[in-house]
Amino acid sequence: MSSDQQDFVPPAEVFEVPVRFVGEGFRLEPLGPEHNEGDLAAWSGSVAHVRATPTFLGDWPPQEGMSPEENLADLVRHARDFAERRGFTYSVLEGERDGEGEVIGCLYIYPAHVEPGRVRVSSWVRADRAALDKTVYETVARWLAEVWPFDAERVDYAAR
Repeated sequence: MSSDQQDFVPPAEVFEVPVRFVGEGFRLEPLGPEHNEGDLAAWSGSVAHVRATPTFLGDWPPQEGMSPEENLADLVRHARDFAERRGFTYSVLEGERDGEGEVIGCLYIYPAHVEPGRVRVSSWVRADRAALDKTVYETVARWLAEVWPFDAERVDYAAR
């Protein structure tokens, strides 16, 4: 593990990484293999929209798509990062109650690769939920400032 990853968040006894967050009309939970079908459907049905979202700007998702197995491998990697505190990917789910709603997007919180000490945050929502993008952005930005141990000046999260 690189030094920027080791220092990404304080140890578990100092900072407990949130495993649930509820916003207006959506909730976040750690992205994992159980989201494979919904996650794949969400982004693959909105490739152009996601690619046009600030911070993605055409480099993800892949135009050619992914097989369910490839997407699952990606989700397993994100879940491993979360468990090892190297990065935190959340599924954005419709609704505020557990057990309800579809996958409508994703949120990524990772250390910046180029500049140690900076935090790279990005999120997207499906094209048919585009109106929720600004709400997710504003709510998550407040949550990061209020709950997470990051210096606000070190967080890169493109405004909507």
